[in-house]
Amino acid sequence: MKSFKILIALLFISQITFAQSIISLINRADAFFDTMDKGKFEEAHGFFDESVKDKISADELKLFWLRLGNSLGTYESVDGAQNKTQGEFFQVTLDCVFTKGSQGFTFIFNKSEKLVGFFVAPTTTEAVYAAPAYADTNLYSQKEVQIKFAGGQMAGMLTTPKGVTNFPIVVFVHGSGPADMDETVGPNKPFKDLAAGLAAKGIASIRYVKRSMVYPNSFVKSFTVKEEVLDDAMTAIALARTTQGVNKGQIYVMGHSLGGMLAPRIAGLAPDLAGIILAAAPARKLSDVIAEQNRYLYVASGDTTSSTKQQFQATANEIERSKMLKLGDIAPDSVILSAPASYWIDINNYDQLAAAKKLTKKVLVVQGEKDFQVSLQDYNIWRAALAANKNVTFKLYPDLNHLLSSQKDKGTGLQYRTPANVSAKLIDDIALWIKGK
Repeated sequence: MKSFKILIALLFISQITFAQSIISLINRADAFFDTMDKGKFEEAHGFFDESVKDKISADELKLFWLRLGNSLGTYESVDGAQNKTQGEFFQVTLDCVFTKGSQGFTFIFNKSEKLVGFFVAPTTTEAVYAAPAYADTNLYSQKEVQIKFAGGQMAGMLTTPKGVTNFPIVVFVHGSGPADMDETVGPNKPFKDLAAGLAAKGIASIRYVKRSMVYPNSFVKSFTVKEEVLDDAMTAIALARTTQGVNKGQIYVMGHSLGGMLAPRIAGLAPDLAGIILAAAPARKLSDVIAEQNRYLYVASGDTTSSTKQQFQATANEIERSKMLKLGDIAPDSVILSAPASYWIDINNYDQLAAAKKLTKKVLVVQGEKDFQVSLQDYNIWRAALAANKNVTFKLYPDLNHLLSSQKDKGTGLQYRTPANVSAKLIDDIALWIKGK
């Protein structure tokens, strides 16, 4: 089977790009294979764009499927999406699961969601995501949603428990930088794990692609965390309020890393939230946290060469520049550490501790001791600042890293190349806290 490939069209790449719902394309690929699995090869042929239909016939699809079935058995499902834009085309690579094994396929779609090509994906030695044991799909359903703003929209996923009414719902808010709806880092997908784990315990969730992932050109000039994080979080909260079956008095936000730092600010904008979860959330200024990361990774590298030392110092100098509180002589769109001056001024003038102290709603602060990105120092600051607040609960996990998975060592970013799921213990604790137990 590995030697049998179909490649239906040469892709003529242009400079035009477009945003397309990855969930919709996954569903199209799944429906295409499901149609062939039912022996409806003429119908499957209709999935292709008119421009490429003459490159392959329904009979050729039938031959391909028979050979595939002899090797891998009956088709079951797809999982593990990787995607990228290629000019006017969108490429989705999926792990297609059969009764006798799995095989990766890459599907090429145009902006009308018509197939223009598909082929067997090359075998890779890189680790891939593996669903956790607590992801029991019999206990929950998933539905694509859209997070819209004036300039476009991002794909999202609503996960709801089956057989449950009046359920709580959690909106997940990402950490720094562009991220997909699962907050994917290598083969790790923390938000996907959390959504599955909580849904199995009767708690719904909304997760969505971060705007900077889909619309990077919107972040080339002056912007703040309002455009990067807050606006879309508020849209997701509004969507949560209108979700059928949700208990409107039990809407929560779970912010991870930067999202946790901003969760008190989000709570101030959405006073009807029942509570917020601060997961690996910086309690210090973001620049100070980045400086600590820089020092840690420099020491952990064990590289004492002059070039590495110079690189460390150059980064340290740039971090120092990011600590500005007002514009002064620098333009708002002047870039420091990949973000404009306007961004640093906004976030440096934000006091997350003061914002959290004012809250009367429930607050849960969770931290892992194996986290090198946001350290125990931040957790201790949160604890000291909010110790008198009876609405705040603190949970420290000796074995968890920044991606909320159990680890033996503190490690570095290399640790993120190994698949590991979000701790079941953490999910249990979050569910109990939400349910007030």
